Amino acid sequence: MAEELLDQLDEERETDVAEQEQSEYVGAYPEIAQRYKNGEDLSDEELDTIADVAVSILHEILTHFDAEGAPIDEYEGDDGELILDVTAPDLAVLIGRHGRTLESLQTMFSLLVSRKLGFRYPVVVDIEGYKSRRHDKIVDLAHKAASRAIRQHTTVSLQPMNAYERRLVHIALRDNVSVETHSEGIDPDRRVVITLR
Repeated sequence: MAEELLDQLDEERETDVAEQEQSEYVGAYPEIAQRYKNGEDLSDEELDTIADVAVSILHEILTHFDAEGAPIDEYEGDDGELILDVTAPDLAVLIGRHGRTLESLQTMFSLLVSRKLGFRYPVVVDIEGYKSRRHDKIVDLAHKAASRAIRQHTTVSLQPMNAYERRLVHIALRDNVSVETHSEGIDPDRRVVITLR
């Protein structure tokens, strides 16, 4: 399975090199890439094209997990990103322990979509709403830890988190005038520390 995907990346890389000689923007959609990179608003038709490319790549990946018919819900996130939520049952294998497999899937998926489009557009893969639930849990944890730091007049260290989850904590507490946050340690043991101002 992984070898097939790597072979596909190699084939796309060879195609990308040939296309690069013809155009400044590499990928199957150079007009959309140019407009996006120039900061222009994309039309609904262009956004639909991006969504169609992303969904087709995700369906292709899901075939390797015997989930080719899994329904995919598309919606726009809070920051304008495209979220693709696979809602089929029995896909816990794609989430993995503490979401590690989903994190790896996201990395591979983003690379494939970027290569196909010719530019990086924010597309998030979620499985059965896992990332949404995790987001809510991390934000709640951040507020509880900040309350504990204030109540006990002490520094609070959270459990190790990946970069995305640490960012969620920093964002959740950035408007709290009583505490400040910073990260300490080296991945995979890097954690957020909450201190009083």
